[in-house]
Amino acid sequence: MKKAVALSYDKINDRAPKVIAKGKGDTAENIIKIAQLYNLPITQDEDLVELLSKVEIDHEIPDKLYVAVAEVFKFLYTITHKEP
Repeated sequence: MKKAVALSYDKINDRAPKVIAKGKGDTAENIIKIAQLYNLPITQDEDLVELLSKVEIDHEIPDKLYVAVAEVFKFLYTITHKEP
């Protein structure tokens, strides 16, 4: 069954990224559709989604996931800020 987790990070107000949405099945599909609708970058990492899905909504990710999430954010920044 498909799972999805949406993260948000405000470098001024947040100490760490927060889980702002999560779900499986139809809910996961809706999270992905909304991200696509707003042209938000999407990446797939089943292991990371599994770990992030255990974090409560509106809670910051745990310290042990910082490096993994930082790598994803770095990748997403790279692909969204390339010159045409």
